[in-house]
Amino acid sequence: MDNTLIPFIREFAKAPTVVASVIPSGKALARQMAAPIPSMGQPVVVELGSGTGAFSRAIQERLDGRGRHIALDINDRFTALLTERFAGLDAVTADARDVSAVLAERGLRQADAIVSGLPWASFRHERQRELLDAVVDALSPQGAFTTFAYVHARRFVPARRLRRSLADRFEEVVLGRTVWANLPPALVYHCRRPLPRQRDHRTAGAPGHAVPAGRLGASAGDPQRSNRRYL
Repeated sequence: MDNTLIPFIREFAKAPTVVASVIPSGKALARQMAAPIPSMGQPVVVELGSGTGAFSRAIQERLDGRGRHIALDINDRFTALLTERFAGLDAVTADARDVSAVLAERGLRQADAIVSGLPWASFRHERQRELLDAVVDALSPQGAFTTFAYVHARRFVPARRLRRSLADRFEEVVLGRTVWANLPPALVYHCRRPLPRQRDHRTAGAPGHAVPAGRLGASAGDPQRSNRRYL
C-alpha cells in the first residue's frame, strides 16, 4: 500500500470538508495537472492544497531539478510528510490565501504556474472568491493555473460557480479531457493569462459551456493553443 494513503485517510476522517476526498488523486490526473508547467527555463511553481503529494511528484518530474517548487497546505502533518518525501520541494504550512506573502518571503514576486488541489466544492462563495483572487494576484501576466473538479459534482452549485469565476478571472480557460482512470473520475481546468484584478468578479462575464480540449484541436497536455475562453 502507498505509504501516504494511511495518513491521507486519517486526515480525511478528522476534517472531511478540508481534505474532501477519502483517497489521493491518481497519476493520470496528476500528469494533466502538471502539463502546463514550462518545460524550459527556471519556472516558479506553487502548489496549493498539496496534501500528501499526489500532484507533487508529477510537478517534481516535470521540473526535473529546474526552478522552484513551493507547496502550501494548512495541515502541518502533510507539509512535514512532503518535506521528507521530496528533497527539492519547499513545503509550507499556510493558507492558500497567503500565497503572495509566501512568495515574497522567499524573494519571489510572482509564480509562473499554480497547481491547485483545493477542494472547491467544499467552499462557500466568499472563500472561493478570496482564494481565486489570491491566485490571480500571485500569477505572472502570462502565468498558468490548473485546478480540477470531479465529474459527478460538475453540475452542483459550487462547481458551476467555480466555472463562472474562472471565466471572469482568466483570458483563456480550456477544459481538459475527462480522466476516467481517476477515482472518482475528474476533469482539469487549464487557465492562462489572469485578467486585471480591477474587474468586479461578481458581475463580469457570463456562464457558458466548457468545450473539451480534444474538440478544440488541443490535447490535454497542450491546452494553450488558443486565445479564446471555452467556459
